[in-house]
Amino acid sequence: MKNKLLSFGHGYSAQALENLLPINNWTLSATTRNLKKAQLMRQRKISTFIWPGDNLEDEIFNATHILLSIPPDSTGDPIFKQYGDIIVRSKNLKWLGYLSTTGVYGDHKGGWVDESTELKPTTQRGANRLVAENQWLQLSKKNSLCLSIFRLAGIYGLGRGPFSKVLAGTARRIIKKNQVFSRIHVDDIAQVLFASLNNPHLKGIYNVCDDFAAPPEDVLSYAAKLLEKDLPPEEDFLSAKMSEMAKSFYAESKRVKNSKIKYNLGVTLKYPDYKSGLKSLFEQEFNNK
Repeated sequence: MKNKLLSFGHGYSAQALENLLPINNWTLSATTRNLKKAQLMRQRKISTFIWPGDNLEDEIFNATHILLSIPPDSTGDPIFKQYGDIIVRSKNLKWLGYLSTTGVYGDHKGGWVDESTELKPTTQRGANRLVAENQWLQLSKKNSLCLSIFRLAGIYGLGRGPFSKVLAGTARRIIKKNQVFSRIHVDDIAQVLFASLNNPHLKGIYNVCDDFAAPPEDVLSYAAKLLEKDLPPEEDFLSAKMSEMAKSFYAESKRVKNSKIKYNLGVTLKYPDYKSGLKSLFEQEFNNK
């Protein structure tokens, strides 16, 4: 019997998982709210639904695995609100996965966090994810679901690297003292999800990030070096003109531990640091042209 994955909000990370699912063992259905995306997904032989809109009760009851990645609002996960009571009634469900963010930890001024660290988000995005996490955790505990929560660091990958901004001359090297971010290549997110899908009993909360948190200006500098372009000028964070959204990305500084994905799920990262990841992206995006 084939496994059936239902992906709610089939975005960048979930799409990377597609390539790891053996077609002889898995079928994939997914939702999007974008009609053009839906057409492309159907071309890839994905059973595609428009949501909000389509009724997904039958898909939920048929699914053996459900992946949740739709962004929540301040009231939590929209799928929880509409389909939580349906999901707990499913007889076929083996695995439930929720894509969250390391933003739930808040600011630690460059210090280390792991899955047991107290959760004190400082941004609205992080606060919304924490509400959603708690909704699914409470539902899972009450109904004995095999739930895993994946707290993703800053995501990069093909089409989402820093190269286009460097080439366009729009990259900004903002300097804020002691500012570090953790990152994760989308291919490594896919690895983690696939390992969890195949081991539902290894449920729990997992940080998904690489081994090396780094200042954002270091990442930009390495991208410029690969492109053999001049570095953008330094700008001090305190005087730099930025949107409130851009400023919010500098509101938190922390180093995220990732040992659980290695020791519990047996994952070996393809890109354990930003240099190996960016070098691979550079070769894919430019050396193949």
